[in-house]
Amino acid sequence: MVGARRPLVVDAGGGSGGFAVPIAAAGYPVVVVDPSPDALAALRRRVAEQGLGGRVTSIQGDLRDLTGIVGAGQADLLLCHSVLEIVDDPQSALAQALGVLRPGGALSVVVAGLAAAVLARALAGQFEAALAALVEDMPPAHRPSGADHSSSAAREPAVGRVPRRFTTAEAVALVQAAGGEVLDVHGVRIFADLVPGERLPDALATRRLLRLELAAAGREPFRALAAQLHVLARSPGGTGPHAR
Repeated sequence: MVGARRPLVVDAGGGSGGFAVPIAAAGYPVVVVDPSPDALAALRRRVAEQGLGGRVTSIQGDLRDLTGIVGAGQADLLLCHSVLEIVDDPQSALAQALGVLRPGGALSVVVAGLAAAVLARALAGQFEAALAALVEDMPPAHRPSGADHSSSAAREPAVGRVPRRFTTAEAVALVQAAGGEVLDVHGVRIFADLVPGERLPDALATRRLLRLELAAAGREPFRALAAQLHVLARSPGGTGPHAR
């Protein structure tokens, strides 16, 4: 349609532009909101190098600041990738962030998968770290006997806050409780992080692994083993093809 505006994408926690830059290069305006000035400085350099200055806006702020920064009901797509693992109250923060979407606007949430974290540590022989990841969010009464939840030896080294990890059901429940209408869930990197590099000697092997990943992405029990869980949802009130 002549004169129709381009859909606006808001990338919460978009950092140095891993998603924002390709989206802008495809012709869409993107607003990146991130608390890190260093990450935003790197984003601005990438944007300048690729001549995308008119399409990417970078603003320092947190997930809860989105609606105040961008405005209520202004965005067509909200990306919230690898953010909910580290905010203090993910449900409340996401609920506030959803205010930035127009009715029926799309939401893309990516969170770390619990099963993958436990499995990877166990396969590496890091049994205490695997146990710590497993019981991280368990109520004390449900934790296995002998699990020292507070022991620094049982926790993986981390700078700052230890990230949360989610099961598929927890990720879906989080988005729904925040007010999003879940459309689909799939796993990202189900096998890739477990396959040794020597098993991928050439491009053909890599393509075969990719086909396997895509085939398993939406199927249980494989989806539950993904390093990341990708939840696609929408803001209530839309009249588009996914509206009920």
